[in-house]
Amino acid sequence: QVQLVESGGGLVQAGGSLRLSCAASGRTFTNYVMGWFRQAPGKEREFVAAIRWSSGTTLYSDSVKGRFTTSRDNAKNTVYLQMNSLKPEDTAVYYCAANVAYSTIYLYTPEMYAYWGQGTQVTVSS
Repeated sequence: QVQLVESGGGLVQAGGSLRLSCAASGRTFTNYVMGWFRQAPGKEREFVAAIRWSSGTTLYSDSVKGRFTTSRDNAKNTVYLQMNSLKPEDTAVYYCAANVAYSTIYLYTPEMYAYWGQGTQVTVSS
C-alpha cells in the first residue's frame, strides 16, 4: 500500500524559504510521477510541480516556475519541494501525490493521481 507523508510546512515571512519533504513507501516508485499540489481556503486544489522518479524530469506551474524546485532522493525514497522567494499568495495546504506513469511527466490535475499524502500547511506572512 502506497503511503505518502509530507513534512516541513510552517510559517515564514514573505521572501523566505521552506523545504517540504514527502516520504514515500509501499512500492518501488521507479515508474511513478510524484506531484505537488496546493489548496488555499475556498479555492480548488492546484498543480504546483511534478517529477518523474526514474529520470528526474520536472514540470512546474507558471506561478512557481523559477522559485520552486522539486527533486528526489532515491536512497531515502523521498521527494522534496524547495520553495524560495515565498509570497503571501503561496499560503495553502501543500499535498504530495503519486501515480504510475510509464512515459509522461504531464500529470497536472488532481484526478490524474491515485495516491495522496495528508498535506502540510504553509503560511507566508506579509
